[in-house]
Amino acid sequence: MKLIALLQHRRARIAFRVLPPALLAIGVAYRAKFAPVPVTAHEVKPTPITAEVMGTGTLEARTKTTLSARLQERLTEVLVDQNDSVKAGQLLARLDDGELTRQVEIATAALAAARATAQRVAVDEARAQAVEKRTRLDHKRLSELVANGIASSADLDKATEQLQVAEADLKRAHAAIVEAERQVVTAEKSLAFQKERLNYARILSPYDGLVVRRDRDPGGVVVPGSSILQLISTNEFWVSAWVDETASAAILPGQPARVVFRSEPTKTYPGVVARLAREADRETREFLVDVRVTQLPPNWILGQRAEVFVETAHKAGALTVPQPYLHWLEGNAGVFVNDHGKARWRAVTMGLHGRETVEITHGLTPGENVVKPAQAKRRNLLDGQRIARP
Repeated sequence: MKLIALLQHRRARIAFRVLPPALLAIGVAYRAKFAPVPVTAHEVKPTPITAEVMGTGTLEARTKTTLSARLQERLTEVLVDQNDSVKAGQLLARLDDGELTRQVEIATAALAAARATAQRVAVDEARAQAVEKRTRLDHKRLSELVANGIASSADLDKATEQLQVAEADLKRAHAAIVEAERQVVTAEKSLAFQKERLNYARILSPYDGLVVRRDRDPGGVVVPGSSILQLISTNEFWVSAWVDETASAAILPGQPARVVFRSEPTKTYPGVVARLAREADRETREFLVDVRVTQLPPNWILGQRAEVFVETAHKAGALTVPQPYLHWLEGNAGVFVNDHGKARWRAVTMGLHGRETVEITHGLTPGENVVKPAQAKRRNLLDGQRIARP
C-alpha cells in the first residue's frame, strides 16, 4: 500500500509540473487560431486615379557643344570658366595668331598686286582698241583708193597686214583682261581664306548658354577636335529615361509627367514627354523617353539620376484600393473583405495602377471594407479568420 501511495504521489507531482506548460501551449494555439486578429480597414469608394509609367534616367541639356580648335596652334588665352554664362558671339578663348596674321598680310599684298595688274592690262586693252580702230580706218581708206586706181595693191596688202596685227593685239589684250580678272578673284578668295583661318584663332560662343566644363588652360598646344570648353544651352533640359518596352504603346509625346531627382526624393518637378526613341536596347529591352523638365532644382547637375513618372491615363471616379491591401493567392489577385467580423478572400480584376492605389474593375462594390493585418510583420490573413479593429 505504501508503494502504491508513493507512485500516485510521484505521478501527481509530474502532472503538476507538466500541466501548466501544456495549458499555456493550448491557450496560445487557441488564441492564434480563434482569437480575432487586429486589422486595418479601407472603405472602397470612387476616387480619382492616375496611371503612370516609371523610368530611370539622367538630366541632360538638349543642346550641348564641345568647343575645340579648328587648327593646331598654341592656346594663349581662356576668357571664361566653369559656371560662367555667355552670350552668342562672345569671345571665349584665343589661339596664337601671329603666323595667321602674316598670312593675311601676304594675301592682302597679293590681292593688291593682282588688282594693279588688272589695271595695267585694262590700259593695254584700251591702247589695243585704239590701234585696231586706226588701222581699220586706214585699211578702209586704202581699199577705196585702190578701187579708184589711186593707190597700189601693195599698199593695200600692207594695210591688211597691219589690221590683222592690230586685231591680234586686241584679242591678246582681251585675254589678258580675263586672266587678270581671274587672278584678282583668286587673290580675293585666298585673302578670304586666310582671314577665315585667322578667325579660327578666336573661339566664339555659338549661342547663349552656360560653360559647364573647362578642359584646357593657356600655354599648351591644342589640336583640332580636342575639347577646350563644354557649353550647354539653358533653354531646354530633359531627363533621358529608360522605360520598359511593354509601356511603348501607352506613352506619347505631350503627355504630362513628374520628375523626382534622387537629390530631392520627397519633391516632384513638373515635366512633359518631348520625344520617344525608335530603337530599344537589345539586352535590357528598354527604350529612351526624353521628358522635358519645366522646372529644375536649385542645384541641378547634368547627368544626375532621376525617376520620371509619365501619366498615361486618368479616371475621376474609379473604385480603388491601396496597393498594400492586395493579396495574391495561387497567382490570382485578390483582397480580404470584412465579412461580419471575418476576413474573406475575394478575387478581383485590376485596372489602372496609380502611384499608391490600384483600380478594381470587378470583385468589389462601393462601401465594402478591405482589410490587412495591423502589424506590419504579421503574415497574411487566412480565409475565414476572425478579425478586429486594433
